[in-house]
Amino acid sequence: MADITPLVPEGRQVIQSYGGGGFRIAGTSHAGSVLVLPDRTRAWPVTAMAELTFETLAPVWETGAAVSVLLIGTGPRAAFLPAALRAALKDRGIVADVMATGAACRTFNVLLAEDRRVAAALMAVA
Repeated sequence: MADITPLVPEGRQVIQSYGGGGFRIAGTSHAGSVLVLPDRTRAWPVTAMAELTFETLAPVWETGAAVSVLLIGTGPRAAFLPAALRAALKDRGIVADVMATGAACRTFNVLLAEDRRVAAALMAVA
């Protein structure tokens, strides 16, 4: 796994590595896809774009976290976010940015280090 750890305040959910079907975040290994908020990470059952819906992303705002940017890692390659889903997220005040999972992990760490209100929905890659 590639180490992508930036310097950020302690207690933040820094994504340290990804690959092999999981992630290492803030010193904890997670198998499968995950939702990463600034202060916690949880399992996420989405493994493909066809499973991505407004409902599968709902835990991002249901946790009470004030998120303004949602990075969506779509696996080994970037994919397009359906326009209706992008609009629904925008209605909640969330800007969605879709990219390959590796790029989403790196971008999350940069935004987290900048103290931005960011979350990531990351599909695991092999």
